[in-house]
Amino acid sequence: MAGRIALVTGGTRGIGLAIAHALRAQGASVAVVYNANEAAAQKCRDEGFLAVKFDVGDFAQCQAAVREVETRLGGIDILVNNAGITRDATLHKMTPEAWNDVIRVDLTGAFNMTRQVIEGMRSRGFGRVINIASINGQKGQFGQTNYAAAKAGLIGFTKSLAQEGARAGVTANAIAPGYIATDMVAAVPPAVLDKIKSEIPVARLGQPEEIARCAAFLASDDAGFITGATFAINGGQYLLG
Repeated sequence: MAGRIALVTGGTRGIGLAIAHALRAQGASVAVVYNANEAAAQKCRDEGFLAVKFDVGDFAQCQAAVREVETRLGGIDILVNNAGITRDATLHKMTPEAWNDVIRVDLTGAFNMTRQVIEGMRSRGFGRVINIASINGQKGQFGQTNYAAAKAGLIGFTKSLAQEGARAGVTANAIAPGYIATDMVAAVPPAVLDKIKSEIPVARLGQPEEIARCAAFLASDDAGFITGATFAINGGQYLLG
C-alpha cells in the first residue's frame, strides 16, 4: 500500500480513526474528514494526519475539500465512507428533519464523496471504495428506520458500484459492523447495552481495530479479486446464509 493516498470520512474518532491508523501502518498517506470535533481533529493533526473539515452531506463542500486533499497529497486511491449520524425515534414519532439528516449524511454522503474520486480512480486503473454499513442495515432495528434504511442503501450502492468499477480496476466493498466499543455505543443506556451484549454470541463488544483490520485488507492490492461483498463483523449476532 506504500504510496497510496487514502481519505477516511468520519476519520478522527472511533472506527474511522482506527481505519486511518491501519491504512497508515501499511504505508498509505491518509487524510481524515471531520465535521465538528475540533479537539479530535487537532489530535489527528498532531499525529501527522491531514484533517479536513467539511460536511459530507454537501456536494459542493465535498468537491472543494477533495480538490484540497488531492492538491496536498495526490490523487485519492482509497476512499472509506465511514461518516454517519443517528437521529433515533420510532417512525410514528420521527420528524422529517430526523429522517432527512440521517439519509443526507449516511447515504447521500457516500455518493457525494465517491463521485469526487471515481473518475480519477478509473483513469489510473486502481481504486478501493470501502463503505461502512451496519448490522442494523441488514436486520433492521427498532427506532432506527432512518439509519437502517441509509445503511441498507449503502449496501446496495456498494454492489452497483462494484459492477460499474470492476473492469476499470476499482473495487467496492462494504463492512457491516455489529456493536463496537465507540463513543456512539457508549452513549447507549447501560441496561440496553447489557441486553445487547447478551445477544452477541462472543459475549462482548467489538473493537474498532477489528473493523480496521478488515478495511486495511480490502484497501490492499491483495484484495483485487474481492468486490461487491459485504463483510459482517458482528460477533455472530446476525448470521446471513
